[in-house]
Amino acid sequence: MSTAWLFPGQGSQYVGMASAWARRSDCARKALAEAADVLDFDLPRVMADGPEAVLADTFNQQPALLAASVAILRAAWDTLPSPAYVAGHSLGEYSALVAAGAIDYPAALRLVRERGRLMKLAGEQAPGRMAAVLGLDDDTVIAACAAIDGVQVANFNSPGQVVISGTLEGVDGATVALKAAGAKRIMPLPITIAAHSPLMASVTDRFAAVVQSAPISDAQIPIVANITATPISTASAIRDELTHQLTASVRWTASIEAMAAAGVDTFYEVGSGKVLCGLVKRILAARPGPDPVVISLDMPPADDEAA
Repeated sequence: MSTAWLFPGQGSQYVGMASAWARRSDCARKALAEAADVLDFDLPRVMADGPEAVLADTFNQQPALLAASVAILRAAWDTLPSPAYVAGHSLGEYSALVAAGAIDYPAALRLVRERGRLMKLAGEQAPGRMAAVLGLDDDTVIAACAAIDGVQVANFNSPGQVVISGTLEGVDGATVALKAAGAKRIMPLPITIAAHSPLMASVTDRFAAVVQSAPISDAQIPIVANITATPISTASAIRDELTHQLTASVRWTASIEAMAAAGVDTFYEVGSGKVLCGLVKRILAARPGPDPVVISLDMPPADDEAA
């Protein structure tokens, strides 16, 4: 059996995230308290009690997702099999870096807080939107976006499910074209920034400087990168990945397929929600052989004792 740890990104947050783990595990509680100390902000209270609008602000949402994943990882550490790979979906890549030993938790918290601040700034300077497109193949969506200014594929999530991102006009135009092409459904996402699109380019240089100064080291576990869907481990490759990830597409389908091709048959989603579990099942549904084992750690096992 070969294992991968997966870490969720924006969209997986919810009020009460990691609360069940915090009630049962000293390790989880300490991880959440550490986030509050590092950020000088009562992030655990917002995670536990909301309000939802405050948690949904990307400035808070990004460190909250990281804190939840690290809290759960620390609580479950002794029960998890060692991974052959780690991977994170978009923002989740930072949780993967912590798990792989490429950056320490406090530094990662500061990095994602700044990432959230700059992405929010970019969204204020150039408003955009994102939308999920269901029921079309990747090439059709790529072609439709290529014919319209200001929009591109942000996430290749699973076969028949991609997310587009860009200017308000670009996403609206692509929505019309994709409906005409036969999309089963197009759902605007509740987000006011156009992540993984050229609209983030206005803050890329500033974020690159932050990444360059961050204490990033070589990873102890290979990280399957969002941009290339290939394993990376050197500090220089990680810095390049984080810098360019803001404007590049997340190749999640290809990432899961690459891990499966390398022999991974068990996937743990370490963090809030179960979004990635569903994506893995859909991505690998057509593969011959046994179905993958897909396990969500959103909640602790019912028979788990307090750690």
